[in-house]
Amino acid sequence: MSADRTVIITGVAGFLGRYIAREFLRAGWRVLGLDDVAPENAPHGIDFVRLRLPSPALDQLLLDARPAACIHAAGRASVALSLQDPGADFRDGVVLTFHLLDALRRCAPRCRFVFLSSAAVYGNPSALPVAETHPTVPLSPYGFHKRQCELLIEEFYRVYALPALAVRIFSAFGPGLRRQVVWDICERALVTRSLLLHGTGAESRDFVHAGDVARALTHLVEHAAGEAEIYNLGSGIETTVRDLATRLMAMLRLPVVPEFDGQQTPGDPLHWRADITRLRALGFTPEMALEDGLRDVAAWSSAELGPSALRNTSGWSRSAEPAGGWRE
Repeated sequence: MSADRTVIITGVAGFLGRYIAREFLRAGWRVLGLDDVAPENAPHGIDFVRLRLPSPALDQLLLDARPAACIHAAGRASVALSLQDPGADFRDGVVLTFHLLDALRRCAPRCRFVFLSSAAVYGNPSALPVAETHPTVPLSPYGFHKRQCELLIEEFYRVYALPALAVRIFSAFGPGLRRQVVWDICERALVTRSLLLHGTGAESRDFVHAGDVARALTHLVEHAAGEAEIYNLGSGIETTVRDLATRLMAMLRLPVVPEFDGQQTPGDPLHWRADITRLRALGFTPEMALEDGLRDVAAWSSAELGPSALRNTSGWSRSAEPAGGWRE
């Protein structure tokens, strides 16, 4: 495999990292994956390097690999944890991103850098659908830190001509994700046969399947300008949490009626729907319908939390607590 078809994926053992690695492999790329996990926990078929970033070993790795692209999927992905420990979120987000960009500047200056940002940078949008030109008014350290990483990308492009772009991902979901709203709903309903969620149920999100996220990233590496531009990545469809929960209960075949405690979670916006005009203009359109994606997650969750899991958690004491609900 030629060096100009090598992609480095940081956080390759994470939820999105695994989907991204598989998609680049399908597209014929050599995938060099970085993560701080045992090799047996890394995705199959890739060249894996166990590395905790930032690391002084990164420079030589870049010089040897001569990557054409780097997908930066490492870092924390929790609004709640960023509120509890903003310092850790800053280190694993902003500081880590700076070190990676600086290493690329010195060792692989033509490598195209793609940063996985978040719709959390928008906060509560004043209008929907929200376009990339909408003001950024984050509600959490997580959102602020994602925005700061975007500014780093602009810095390294404008000062050092490092080709780079950012992708603001809305609510990614799919089999394999054991957190956030879709999993929270499935886990609570399957384990406790009840469903109490934060909020009112009218809160909304734009759900995009992880497979579509991975497809979009391979497309952007090939077709985007790499001039520090930003792309929304969602489905362009708004779904309320009540509708989401109702659909999942039907798919799980559970006679559970979703209930809501009326309390808003700090750091969580109320409504999201992405304007994906900019992404469509490059020739990319999401393919996975929400209904099909939820059906896959429902089947996977049922397998993960089947009868044996229910027996093992029969004494679980969380049934009175509302699920984390509708976080990004």
